[in-house]
Amino acid sequence: MAANISQAVKQAMQDLVAPQLESLKGDIQTLRAEVQGDIHALRAEVQGNHAALTSEIRRVDDKLTWALDLRERIATIEAKLAAPRP
Repeated sequence: MAANISQAVKQAMQDLVAPQLESLKGDIQTLRAEVQGDIHALRAEVQGNHAALTSEIRRVDDKLTWALDLRERIATIEAKLAAPRP
C-alpha cells in the first residue's frame, strides 16, 4: 500500500510539476533570446557611438593642428616684423 501511495505521489508530481518545468524552460529560453538581442543592440549602439566619437576626435585634432600651424606662422611673421631693420 505504501508503494502505491508513493507511486501515486510520484505520478502526481510528474503530472503537475513536469509540465510547469517545461513551461519555465521555454520562458527561460525566450528571456535568454531577448537579453541576447538587447545585448547585440547595445553593442551595435556602442560601436556606432565609438565611430562617431572617433570621427569627432579626428576633426578636433585636425582643427588643433591647423590652429597650431597658424600660430607658428604668425609668431614667425611677428618676429620678422619686430627685428631691427638695417
